[in-house]
Parts: sequence; structure tokens; C-alpha cells
Amino acid sequence: MLLRRSSPAIVSSFLRYARPCSSAVAAVHPSEDYSIGDPSGPLKYLEGFPRPDPKYAETILAIPRLKSGKNISAKERKVGRVPSIIFEQENGQEGGNKRLISVKTKQIRKLVEHLGQSFFLSRLFELEVRQTFEVESEIIEKVRVLPRKLHLHSGTDAVLNVTFMRAPSNALLKVDVPLLFRGEDSCPGLRKGAYLNTIKRTVNYLCPADIVPPYIDVDLSELDVGQKIVVKDLKVHPALKLLHPPDQPVCNLIGARASEQKKSK
Repeated sequence: MLLRRSSPAIVSSFLRYARPCSSAVAAVHPSEDYSIGDPSGPLKYLEGFPRPDPKYAETILAIPRLKSGKNISAKERKVGRVPSIIFEQENGQEGGNKRLISVKTKQIRKLVEHLGQSFFLSRLFELEVRQTFEVESEIIEKVRVLPRKLHLHSGTDAVLNVTFMRAPSNALLKVDVPLLFRGEDSCPGLRKGAYLNTIKRTVNYLCPADIVPPYIDVDLSELDVGQKIVVKDLKVHPALKLLHPPDQPVCNLIGARASEQKKSK
């Protein structure tokens, strides 16, 4: 899965909506009470955790595609459409109930450019399959989906294919959630001249469909030279299940200016 750094505009927007966490390595454990209202009801985003920015909510329009194949896909792209597929999900894996569709190239390109590729792949969208792209056209299927895979041309970044997963409320989805690093200005280690070694830019979680996080905050404001943050330290909704070894490093601070090293001796 290809990943791209998000645009400054979307990062700035996410920071405005995010509530700072108390510590760079604060973790919320599954044993904590995270229910809201009826515990048997749908899960909800909790206060203090990132949630999707409504500014980027959009319904993706699609039309049926009867056949697949290299030549069919080339013809679709030539007329401004992206050959795509919707799968049923089963424990986060591609499953049955496959529907061949085509989506508008302009719409997908706009969403990827506005959000950034990794953020596009961690956001749910409403998708309408219609007989034609006309507004009054009959709706064949209306479903919430998660973009699962995005295939771009290696030279031009043109969108070649998109795979969508159906995401009803009872779905569990494997998501590579982007990491958003913040707190550099107040980071003790960076102030001493160390540099940030970024090891991971996404972390894989099994997420209930109703609370897929658009990103995860990584707070550097308390990190000193030689310290690191590992995936189990990340603050996430306790209903998310980590799919990485918990001690995998996310980032660390390495080195310092020669002058600072002399002072410490």
C-alpha cells in the first residue's frame, strides 16, 4: 500500500480539531470504561480522540461495471472513470458480494489531493451506485465504505484503481491509521539538538467501523534525547485492537549537538 505525506492544509485542519493528550506516551487500556449510554448500542468517538473532520464528508458516486480486464479498465480511464471494486468485509479481509463499479476520476483525485493518500485510506465515505452519474438516476446500492487499496501510476500519480470495503456498523476493519506528530516546538530533545527518527508513519489496527480514527496523535512534547515511543504507548480508543507487536518503535530522538554533549560530560 502506497503512502504519501499529507498536505499542510489537512494537517493544520486536523490539529485544530484534535484535543491534546496529557503525555507523549499516555495510553488508554481496554479495561477502562469507554461506553456511552447503552453499552449494547453503537460505539462512538470519545472526547479527546480524533474524529473525522465533517469538512471532508462526501458521497462518492459510482456506476456499475459489467466486465473486468486490462482493456476494459483502459477504456474506463480514457473516459474519465476509475475502475473499482466493492467487497463485502469479513474480519477486515476482502470477502464475497463483489460488485464491479467505476467512479469519477475527478472526484477521487480531488479527495486524495485534499486529504493526502494515507488519510484517504483511513476515512469512511458514503457511496452510491447509480444506473448513471445523473442525479435523478436510480440508486442501485447505497453503502458506507472504507477505501482499502489505492493504486496510483508510478510516474504521474494518476488514480488507476480503487478497492472499497463495505463498512456497516458491525464490521471490523483492518486500517493503517496515519500518525500525526506534534509538539516539536516544546520537545526537550529537539531543543537540545537531537533529531527525530521517524520509524512508522501508520499503525495497523482492527477497528469497529463506527470509530475508525482519521489519524493518531503522537505527542513529542515530553520526549528527550535517547527516548522513544512504541506503538503500545499511543493513545487510541480502547475498542481498537493493535495488530502490531506492542513494542515496535514509532520514533526516537537520536544525537545532539557537540556543544550539548560536552556540557553533559
